[in-house]
Amino acid sequence: MNQRIAVIGSGYVGSVAAACLAHVGHDVVGVESDALKLERLQSGVAPFHEPGLDALLESTLASGHLTFTADFGAAMAASEIVFVCVGTPPGADGLPDMTAMAEVARSIAENLRHHHVIVTKSTVPIGTGRWLTAQIQEYLGPESDLRLAFSVVSNPEFLREGRAVEDYLHPDRVVLGSDDARALELVAEVYEPILEQRIPGEFGTRARVPLLQSDLATGEMTKYASNAFLATKVSFANEIARLCDFVGADISAVTEGMGLDSRIGRRFLEAGLGWGGSCLGKDLSALVSTAVEFGYHPRLLEAAMSVNDGQRQFVVDELLRQLRALRGARVCILGLAFKAGTDDIRDSPGLDVAERLVGRGAFVTAYDPMVRSLSQASGVRICEDAYEAARGVDAIVVATEWPEFSALDLLALRAQMQGDLLFDARNIFDPASVRSAGYRYLAIGRPAVGVERLAPVVLMPAPARSGAESEVTGSYATFDEDGRREDGGI
Repeated sequence: MNQRIAVIGSGYVGSVAAACLAHVGHDVVGVESDALKLERLQSGVAPFHEPGLDALLESTLASGHLTFTADFGAAMAASEIVFVCVGTPPGADGLPDMTAMAEVARSIAENLRHHHVIVTKSTVPIGTGRWLTAQIQEYLGPESDLRLAFSVVSNPEFLREGRAVEDYLHPDRVVLGSDDARALELVAEVYEPILEQRIPGEFGTRARVPLLQSDLATGEMTKYASNAFLATKVSFANEIARLCDFVGADISAVTEGMGLDSRIGRRFLEAGLGWGGSCLGKDLSALVSTAVEFGYHPRLLEAAMSVNDGQRQFVVDELLRQLRALRGARVCILGLAFKAGTDDIRDSPGLDVAERLVGRGAFVTAYDPMVRSLSQASGVRICEDAYEAARGVDAIVVATEWPEFSALDLLALRAQMQGDLLFDARNIFDPASVRSAGYRYLAIGRPAVGVERLAPVVLMPAPARSGAESEVTGSYATFDEDGRREDGGI
């Protein structure tokens, strides 16, 4: 059923939510107070890089299902359901800064004229649903007839930057938390096209998306617990990678073997420079701060944070060991976005390493396909391509797993350098190919010297065939991570 929806805040989460909800047939008004962002959104251009989002904005604006405005009151008047997607950056205490949420609460109270369901998609501390209810009621005043004219639902987002549109329209699950059963039903109706996988322009037989409905606190906790687990999984892989360095094992083969266990799975076991971005670190820090408020120290979560920070310092320390001195050294950083597929540099491991090197007196150049400028305070010089960034440097650090980096002409890149050290902090290169191009090759948890290891090969039974051929045994084919045959079959 078509719903009238307002989306407050048109940043990363808000613009994706607005476009996707409009795409499945709802009438959506996006609210954005920043004039420059608003102008871009109204012309169908996202204020950041996200594959597929511009096309979705353009089509939904053209269909009339999506509009953008700076008028909060008009958006409230034209809607029954309000998605709150404002920023909640981490504060000094590790908890999200709720300033923008408090401003939204005031604006909702000032413009509340009929019953609304308020849906929180911003990443917020556990207990925010009840806090938001109290804030709105406080702004309304004790005598207001509208104190019960709204309900709050937690609807945490699980979007991956670079895959956000896909993740919103084809999620692993939809989580809704509220203490109001009717509000849960209304928001579930909003998601019905996504739950049923009735996505316009798409055909197929995708399975129904699981829906989890719970109370407010459980819905909020589900988001934090999910991201904390993923962060811990990455840190676990990096901890094992450090052990691999000591014993001479290859972390790539180790995690391949681990991932074949269905209880573990392969995803988020990539050893390297660690996680960054606006979600995992912030959510993990907030969950730790929440626990400490109750007098409990979550040692496993604290260790995951420590290991992640240690990966960045490990790269700096290893460069010092290899180059003998960092003051005056010239280092090229390939990759500044916190991961491939985005231009987001928030808590970027690559940028963090670059700034630590600058702080130790190194001269740092950098190239990233999507990051074209940095503040002068960073001390990092941005170059037009990888070859320019490598000119005259003593070492190269691969900090982001952009596909174009693995396709670089290693001989041409080496010719630009003064030194010969390539530190593959994302384990994207074949060690033998790098060494044959004249580099000293370092990676995370992979043998630095010695006999080259054979890449692990997983043999799986070939798919059963129909008819008489179905009884044939002993035939094997190799499969990639997504279940596709590596010889081109399905």
